[in-house]
Amino acid sequence: MDVNRYLERIGTAHPAQPNLTSLRALHRAHLLAISFENLDIQLGRTVTIEIPEICKKIVENGRGGWCYEMNGLFGWALKELGFRVTRATGAVMRQRSGDAAIGNHLVLRVDLEEGIYLADVGFGDGPIEPIAVEPGTFSAHGFDFELARIDDTWWRLINRPADDAVSFDFNLDPADETLFAAKCHWLQTAPDSHFVQNAVCQRFTPEGLVILRGRVLRTVTPQAVSERVLESAGEYQSVIEKTFGLDIPEAASLWPRICARHAEIFQEHKTT
Repeated sequence: MDVNRYLERIGTAHPAQPNLTSLRALHRAHLLAISFENLDIQLGRTVTIEIPEICKKIVENGRGGWCYEMNGLFGWALKELGFRVTRATGAVMRQRSGDAAIGNHLVLRVDLEEGIYLADVGFGDGPIEPIAVEPGTFSAHGFDFELARIDDTWWRLINRPADDAVSFDFNLDPADETLFAAKCHWLQTAPDSHFVQNAVCQRFTPEGLVILRGRVLRTVTPQAVSERVLESAGEYQSVIEKTFGLDIPEAASLWPRICARHAEIFQEHKTT
């Protein structure tokens, strides 16, 4: 586990100082270089919260990952680079599903001279830069967000309006790692888990984002959203490789299940 290998992976130099400027540059570089993806779960492979395994997967093998992997790796790298980092608890869509969501997301608290910042490279399509933990609206990469204080413990990040996951809650206390391990297991094995039900790849681009959910490839910029439906396993494999930088030939085997899920969702929308 060599932090210089990580810096090579995201295409940036060793920061001179662990300050806000460096944090912003590292955060942005990570999201432009590494895709959010859950293809191991779709392929029936176990995903872990352990940093050595995550480092091997993403840094050495050129893969992406989901929140426990992306933020796990980023938090480890930040500590290696001299930042004060705390692994903290997130809860995606807690406003809809309640406290059962607590622990389904890992976030990072970073303490800087400028104040407390939330670093999150594992949400998939949240802010491309770390955000100051203070209430108010802000823009990042041309998209609008809002951070609100819910109570004495919890904050809520309200995601850009066009996204499916419209918010996540978080607190700034050190996380319960046992809870993370349990949630990590549930999210990759439970039939009700969105990560089990749907194959997802997401990546930032200089212009916005590209998002692949099942057969639907969506290109998102601050000005517009466009979509197209993939038509074959070969096209699916090509998009994963060329658009998301993932060399996973076996992902083509997922195509029949992806098509079945697409038809199921289309039928659900048609009947409602």
